[in-house]
Amino acid sequence: MSTNLSISSPQRERAAERRGLWLGLLGVAVFALTTPMTRLAVGPLEAPQLPPLFVTAGRAAGAALLSLIFLMLTRAAWPTRAERGALLLSAAGTVLGFPLCLAMALREVPSMHASVITGLLPLCTAAVGAWHLRQRPSRGFWICALAGAALVLGFAGLKGGGRVSAADGWLLLAMLCGAAGYVAGARLSASRPPEQVICWVLVISLPLTLPVALWSWPPEPRAVSAAAWAGFAYVTVFSMWLGFFAWYRGLALGGLVRVSQVQMLQPFLALLAAVPLLGEPLQADTLVFALAVMACVGIGRTMPVGRTPPRVLAVPSSLNRSEPEGRA
Repeated sequence: MSTNLSISSPQRERAAERRGLWLGLLGVAVFALTTPMTRLAVGPLEAPQLPPLFVTAGRAAGAALLSLIFLMLTRAAWPTRAERGALLLSAAGTVLGFPLCLAMALREVPSMHASVITGLLPLCTAAVGAWHLRQRPSRGFWICALAGAALVLGFAGLKGGGRVSAADGWLLLAMLCGAAGYVAGARLSASRPPEQVICWVLVISLPLTLPVALWSWPPEPRAVSAAAWAGFAYVTVFSMWLGFFAWYRGLALGGLVRVSQVQMLQPFLALLAAVPLLGEPLQADTLVFALAVMACVGIGRTMPVGRTPPRVLAVPSSLNRSEPEGRA
């Protein structure tokens, strides 16, 4: 009996890892449209559409209202005290920091430019995750990470005439916010269903995001193009909500450091999407830098990562089904 268990356990782990990778890929496919759809929503400086602050707060508030319905229908347990810190960190990174910094940058640079810079996100996520989980990636992994960072900074300098622009600073800050938020969300996904994680992250942000969304409501909403409203609707329902259902479950099943690397496909998918959605030309140097960054990430994914028991919240999974502190 013990022999069968010892054989089946690695098989179950590999099956969970494969499922995690596929779910992570689904999440990446959803997130890949975030950059061009945000660009549609905010518009360029010469033809602005929705205010970046409204796009940030409005998409989070709209997704939070959907989350409230989901949490009530599934009778989800209220967050425990042990979970609240990670929820707040995830909210600060994924609900506020990442979308706001991205929207600010996309007022100044094309979607394709931003897509190349966001190629750093999987490496940032893996690095933050490795530090938080006390894993020890190999030297080769860190060499790939530094090479990818150098390529991104080189691309930013090339497009900025030899200097890094303020928009590039916003994008780099967005990557750090996103990575910290992803790691906090993945940590929470070990103690409760991942779908509930993003819902609670959005709901606890609602007292801030809803008033800000109402305050920053566009003064002339009828003057905003239908395309801009469509972009806003996409980032609300898919980028801010449903995409995380697949993404957090993929990170929980397949391992944060490993699964985060499937995001190497995100810049390429975003570049391709920007052509029909925004009419942006696909320039040769942009494509070359994007492929080079993805190559660094791809090679880094093959490098060994020391596996240590993850630091999980001390919350039994039974709290999700019985004896909760309360019900949503």
